[in-house]
Amino acid sequence: MLARLLTTRWISRVSRGVPVARLLLIGEVALMARRHLIRLDRSERRRLLALLVRARGRSGRLSYSERAQLAALIARVEPRLFVGSAIARLSPVPLPKRLLYGPRRRAARRAAIGPARRP
Repeated sequence: MLARLLTTRWISRVSRGVPVARLLLIGEVALMARRHLIRLDRSERRRLLALLVRARGRSGRLSYSERAQLAALIARVEPRLFVGSAIARLSPVPLPKRLLYGPRRRAARRAAIGPARRP
């Protein structure tokens, strides 16, 4: 299937400058981003986009309540887990869990992987 895909004209033009492995990895990261963004419903995604456009990279342009909304929406997307899982997917060596889930005694880590077990 991949060999047939590579013989098409437009794919062969694109693949001259970009190796196919990079395209596949970019696709995987895009799918991971989608999985994290669908944790928000449609109205929340719209509100997140509206707040990001209004802030234009500076949280000082938002009111206190808008900053709180933005922080809550971003927390639901779990950016640390997204970045950690993307790096784990691209990295040839295993990553420590603290990069994926945060420090041991944090609520986000307990929620994601459960409480730490002691022998």
